[in-house]
Amino acid sequence: MNEQEFIEKLVDVMDTEEELQMDTVLEEVEEWDSLSYVSFLALCSKVAKTHVEPQEVRDAKVVRDLYQLINR
Repeated sequence: MNEQEFIEKLVDVMDTEEELQMDTVLEEVEEWDSLSYVSFLALCSKVAKTHVEPQEVRDAKVVRDLYQLINR
């Protein structure tokens, strides 16, 4: 999945109208909450080729960190 496709999926997961970029700080996005977190983990289980630990998602600071988790 390329960066643009990932951002589109993440916008859906967060259900946000904010324009996300790879360097968007997650804690500054109001919609990055526990529901988005769980939804992102579900997305990872469908898309990622490796297992993504919940702690890795919690440690993510920017959108690029999440992208790297799902594309490693």
